[in-house]
Amino acid sequence: MYAVIVSGGKQHKVKEGDIVKLEKIEQGIGETVVFNEVLLIANNGDLQLGAPLIEGAKVSGEIVSQTRGDKINIIKFRRRKHHMKHMGHRQYYTSVKITGIGDNAKTDSAKKTTTAKKASKAKAEE
Repeated sequence: MYAVIVSGGKQHKVKEGDIVKLEKIEQGIGETVVFNEVLLIANNGDLQLGAPLIEGAKVSGEIVSQTRGDKINIIKFRRRKHHMKHMGHRQYYTSVKITGIGDNAKTDSAKKTTTAKKASKAKAEE
């Protein structure tokens, strides 16, 4: 089973258990992140395509680390002009371990909803 998600303006093919390097996500290490922008879900030959997104589909993951990539050197050079400009850049990345796809996606809101339903049932029985 795999899915194609959108994160940071890019599309990523993910499987359950994969560790994916994504653009920086503003959450802490160990927190759960849910991707609602799912373009495709494939499950044993059964293919769900979105137009452009699949409604209600979710992919959940756990943030493993927040890192920076290798330095990229940028050199602008003009020949015969005695001009050279040297710059560098290091991109921020977040490593995410995919924990669930589709119905297996665990969300905090789903846990809160089931807890609220149980509480309301208990009140109704009283």
